Amino acid sequence: MRRLCTGLAAGIILLASTAWAQTAGQTAAQTAPGAGPYKILKTEKVGGAGGFDYVYADSDGRRLYVPRSGQQGARITVFNLDTLEPVGEIANANAHGAAVDPKSGHGFASSKPVVMWDTKTLATIKTIEVQGGPDGILFDPFNQRVWVFSHGAPNATIIDAKDGSVVGTLDLGGAPEQAATDGKGHLYVDIEDKDKVAVVDAKALKVTATYELGGKGGTPAGLALDVKNHILFVACRNPATMVMLNAEDGKILDALPIGNGTDGAVFSPKTMEAFSSQGDGTLTIVKENSQTSFVVEQTVQTPPRAKTLTLDSKTGHILLITAEFAPPPTPAPAGGRAGRGQMVPDTFSIVEVAK
Repeated sequence: MRRLCTGLAAGIILLASTAWAQTAGQTAAQTAPGAGPYKILKTEKVGGAGGFDYVYADSDGRRLYVPRSGQQGARITVFNLDTLEPVGEIANANAHGAAVDPKSGHGFASSKPVVMWDTKTLATIKTIEVQGGPDGILFDPFNQRVWVFSHGAPNATIIDAKDGSVVGTLDLGGAPEQAATDGKGHLYVDIEDKDKVAVVDAKALKVTATYELGGKGGTPAGLALDVKNHILFVACRNPATMVMLNAEDGKILDALPIGNGTDGAVFSPKTMEAFSSQGDGTLTIVKENSQTSFVVEQTVQTPPRAKTLTLDSKTGHILLITAEFAPPPTPAPAGGRAGRGQMVPDTFSIVEVAK
């Protein structure tokens, strides 16, 4: 996942806010079937310097973790999940994402080295040396392990959440983005540069299958799982679709349009809805009516660049993160991407969406 921060080269950044604004209306018209039950409940402007990427809700511990990156002041900011009030920081963690093992009370950051902390005190327990470039991260309750993903080798580093020891690494055959677990020994990882989903045996640390998207979607960047019905929701950028797959055999069930620039997906088993957040300022909600019937239920307008999300499984609320940016200093070159202006100071915000 590409971290949002100031000063990045044009080739690795998102489209400028003006370009997003031009496409957002068109995208919403294509994907929104009409008004729906979801709306922005709260926008909390918490400010602070630093780039940002993933956001993570610890529904059991009632905390929200937001890594803030940068050469100076890199940290993980922590908020009360119920009120969005700040509760503390984990210092010296230049991370993309976070994950928590509720059983051991240990948290982990996808940083280099990986930072491990006590979720009650937020005190750092240890740092863990890893290879590659830590990006995505997932806690798997099946055997209490944390998976740290990297676009470069090794694609996955697996850590025992109980003591922070590295138990192995795994080549996934490409650049991983988001992952999901069924909690029963199977992991699913979208491979962004191969337009595939890798199926992993969590015990043997082995790729057992790869599922093709069959041209229905490409550049997968978000992944969610309906564990009960064995359905994968693969959020793709090119074309911008959500592809539904049978998690047991990879059969394509359907594909529906979503907004531009997806960078994350979650599934709520309580409502049978999958959510995809997009950098164009939309949140697409896909309703699972049955194991073979899906529909775009609603498209919620969100602030531009609110492209990553997390689900509070207790309340069913969706949390997104974003900030405001100044106009780009120079226009986009012919056929290329525009640069991006500096982040407007103290505009970093948490956006809460709910019914």
